[in-house]
Amino acid sequence: MAVPFATDENFNRPILRGLLRRRPRLDVVTLQDSGLTGADDPFVLAWAATEGRVLLTHDGQTMRPFAYQRIAAGLPVAGVVVVAWDLSVGRAIEELLMLIGATLDTEWADQVHHLPLR
Repeated sequence: MAVPFATDENFNRPILRGLLRRRPRLDVVTLQDSGLTGADDPFVLAWAATEGRVLLTHDGQTMRPFAYQRIAAGLPVAGVVVVAWDLSVGRAIEELLMLIGATLDTEWADQVHHLPLR
């Protein structure tokens, strides 16, 4: 079973469109489509955990610390992928596809990944 994803409010739409073009069956929803526009980061992380969705974000400044706080508190995090703002659309798509293809569904929980891959 493929891991489901969610994008936060400001995730780059061209990256999302490119991912879906390359992997049309990717299960991904946007916060906007979920009616969560304007929700704060802790709520978004809690929602993603409840839904079992790995969160795609560019907001490493605040989302990453909130994710680590949840993990330290023993609260679930379905997974977070922080994509650098300055990463090109093409490279972001390639690295996301590589990360998705190289991990098992069970490896995402309580993990924060960063792109570009280090």
